[in-house]
Amino acid sequence: MTCPLCQNNAGRLLFRNDRLRLIAVDDPDYPGYTRVIWHDHVAEMTDLPPIHRAQIMDAVYTVERVLRATMSPDKINLAAFGTMVPHLHWHIIPRWRGDRHFPDTYWSAPREQGDQSATCGRADLAVRTQRVAVYEQRLLAAFCANAPH
Repeated sequence: MTCPLCQNNAGRLLFRNDRLRLIAVDDPDYPGYTRVIWHDHVAEMTDLPPIHRAQIMDAVYTVERVLRATMSPDKINLAAFGTMVPHLHWHIIPRWRGDRHFPDTYWSAPREQGDQSATCGRADLAVRTQRVAVYEQRLLAAFCANAPH
């Protein structure tokens, strides 16, 4: 069986070290959506020794911290399913009231219309999209400042 996360990045590479990589997920409705992928092909967190578990979670927390500080989402969703791709990876997904799935999960069917009482509209989405470059610069700075991870 071939693994898409072993074969390619499944997105745009933001950072890579000897243990993991950060990938920008191409979803224009969720600017800042980032994936942390462990290089070694392991399926579960308990397949990693404790020091490596700490390293991947430190990376997830760093992504969340920088994403919150830069993009100001209403909520962050963290997910590590690995059901379809049994290769350890984490999704860090910024969520805003009124996004196309709100308040459901990112993997749910999109709603016909977002929450009309929320502040999330196309103009807000455009502003968030413009912030992505700043987010990515700050994320890279955070990882480079703390290398190695």
